Amino acid sequence: MKRLLVTLAAALAVQFAWAAGGASPPAAPGAKGQALQVKGQVLEVKEVDAYTYLRLKTANGEVWAAVSRAPVKKGAEVTIVDPMVMRNFESKSLNRTFDTIVFGSLAGPAGAAPTGSAPTGSAAAAAAGGADAAKLHGAPLKATEVGAAGPVKVAKAEGATGRTVAEVNANRLALKDKPVTIRATVVKVTPNVMGKNWIHLRDGSGSEADASNDVLVTSQDRPKVGEVVLAKGVVRADVTLGSGYAYKVLVEDVSFQK
Repeated sequence: MKRLLVTLAAALAVQFAWAAGGASPPAAPGAKGQALQVKGQVLEVKEVDAYTYLRLKTANGEVWAAVSRAPVKKGAEVTIVDPMVMRNFESKSLNRTFDTIVFGSLAGPAGAAPTGSAPTGSAAAAAAGGADAAKLHGAPLKATEVGAAGPVKVAKAEGATGRTVAEVNANRLALKDKPVTIRATVVKVTPNVMGKNWIHLRDGSGSEADASNDVLVTSQDRPKVGEVVLAKGVVRADVTLGSGYAYKVLVEDVSFQK
């Protein structure tokens, strides 16, 4: 397991460097630009409200992993993509602190159910569940990742707290701990991570080159990709989540209106 974690930690160091200067969550790069993966056989399954915890037997030893809740069975072969290593992670639901755990997303067709054990290395090695989870950190969203939203151009929100996405990014320090209202299109949603939904918003302002065209917000609400929403929340600047992860700007406690 130590060798696996060292490999992941080295690759994820790329994310740490980016996170200090960006506003979007990133994807861990692997060999030749491919995403990192953790593959293994499920030895133990523990389910809580938002997560499924898996003890995996990998080629480099045993490791605990967590994904959005999914019907994974003991004995199944799974592949976890976009892994993020967390140290000294406390699970209040399990009343347990993990020295090291890997958060990621289960590979496999969305909504597919696991079929039990599968030969190691086979195409059926992903125990499904369609989890779109735990991808907190990675490279800025590319145009091809914007999903169903397509080209975005939305009028600025009215009122004293109305701001464009570009304005929030540019004025993060002046706006720190202040309320803002953003009218924008939802371009990506990552649900149920650390008890929140993580949502990317764009309104057509800013530049893709420096990621000022995108702002990341957290909410208990879960809008759909492609919806134009009025997002109201509080700006946080230089947010540190632990384990080296940080954001220049994050809008928290957001409520949405259509």
